[in-house]
Amino acid sequence: MRLRTDDDIYRARLVYLGPPGYTLPVHLPYAQYGLFILLVPAYMFVSWLLTQEIELFPAWPIALAIVTTSFVFRHVDPDRPARAVIRTALTDWRRTREPAVEQRDPRLVANRIRVRQELM
Repeated sequence: MRLRTDDDIYRARLVYLGPPGYTLPVHLPYAQYGLFILLVPAYMFVSWLLTQEIELFPAWPIALAIVTTSFVFRHVDPDRPARAVIRTALTDWRRTREPAVEQRDPRLVANRIRVRQELM
């Protein structure tokens, strides 16, 4: 007897195929389009901060947004959504590093020990 697994649920993806009658050559999930649309203006703003110029066709920001989107979605699966991947990347990037020089903890030494009689 064979049991049906729930893999069909994980195979179902929300994919934008293109406008009616015109199928796009690349089938991407909606989330990839959304992340790409958010990254392009962010990279354009960084480019503007560095050069103080606005480009007519922002080739570098578009290329960086494509690379970043593909890198993020390389680690996305049904159990790990894109939001968790981005949060993990930001947390790992901001982590504290170990100091270069070893720091010793202070020693706790008792100079005097008082022994009292127990009160009754």
